[in-house]
Amino acid sequence: MAILLYVWCMQMLRKGYTTGACAAGAAKAAALLLHGEHAENVSIPLPDGKRLTMPVSVHIMRNGTAECAVVKDSGDDPDVTNGIAVHAEVTEIPHGIEILGGEGIGRVTKPGLDQPVGAWAINSVPRKMIAAALAEVKGNFRVVISVPGGKELAKRTYNPHLGILGGISIIGTTGIVEPMSTSALIATIRTEMKMRRAEGKKILLLTPGNYGHTYLHDVMKLPTDCDVQCSNFIGEALDMAEEMGFSGIVLVGHAGKLIKLGAGIMNTHSHVADGRMETLVTCGVLAGVNGNILRKLTECITTDAAFAILEEEDCLKKVMDVAVQRIDMHLKKRVHVPVGAVLFSTKMVKSWQTADVGMLLRKIRTENGGSV
Repeated sequence: MAILLYVWCMQMLRKGYTTGACAAGAAKAAALLLHGEHAENVSIPLPDGKRLTMPVSVHIMRNGTAECAVVKDSGDDPDVTNGIAVHAEVTEIPHGIEILGGEGIGRVTKPGLDQPVGAWAINSVPRKMIAAALAEVKGNFRVVISVPGGKELAKRTYNPHLGILGGISIIGTTGIVEPMSTSALIATIRTEMKMRRAEGKKILLLTPGNYGHTYLHDVMKLPTDCDVQCSNFIGEALDMAEEMGFSGIVLVGHAGKLIKLGAGIMNTHSHVADGRMETLVTCGVLAGVNGNILRKLTECITTDAAFAILEEEDCLKKVMDVAVQRIDMHLKKRVHVPVGAVLFSTKMVKSWQTADVGMLLRKIRTENGGSV
């Protein structure tokens, strides 16, 4: 039933395509133009093996360089990049595929992101998509991706905080923008919870997304069909779980997301609030960590980078002890049934859990006849 509802919701919402897909499409169209083919529409392969066809808005030839552009269409999930033109200038070179950034593309200035410091902010999946699209056109090419107006546009994104300066990022892991209607997602979460109750589950397992879902299965050895994915809507999911009569809740997710609960942030989308480093610094102060160490955390982009600093200074455990206590407090303020959280870092190969998790997991295993 939940799957049918999700499909129905998504059918009502129009999908779009990412800046990475636009870059790949513009690059292929420009390579075709170099070979004398004027493509009004261009088809590219997607990472999942499907194909995407997009209209091409610019066709320019000058001095042995072809330039094409694809206008980004975010579907029914518009963001600040909706409607931008992603350009690709393509020239032939002796060997291989070379992918560079140009006007309006940012550069990475801090470690911990998809690309190394100094590189153009064109993520690894879009780079692979560009290469795969160009592989469908014979030749060796240099591609320069640009977004006119991208420098100004980037000021309205999260890029400056992340240390991506001078423009926007070319991103996307699937090439497709899935429409994220808040009401549709929450309706889907509610329906999946009802299914778990109908199955006789008393303890609800919540995961924000695929990372938590995979961790449940691969590390915690729980069945793949036992959790409900709640996306960033942790507060709403907790409220609905209590409303439906679950006798306990366990939330499992990556520490980079769930650490925000230590500041009482119950919608973990970065557009709503970040607070990761602020939370870690606060926990560090309460744990008695030296101020010079805590100042280093404020420069970190990822929680894993912050954890590495704390581990090196031999104070990660005491900071996270405080963090899970604060998370426990905020969860128990939100709902009045036994509730716990498991935070993990696959990079650090560590996990942390709040006080009631052990008891709740034993109940879950009892529910499943001791089979998990």
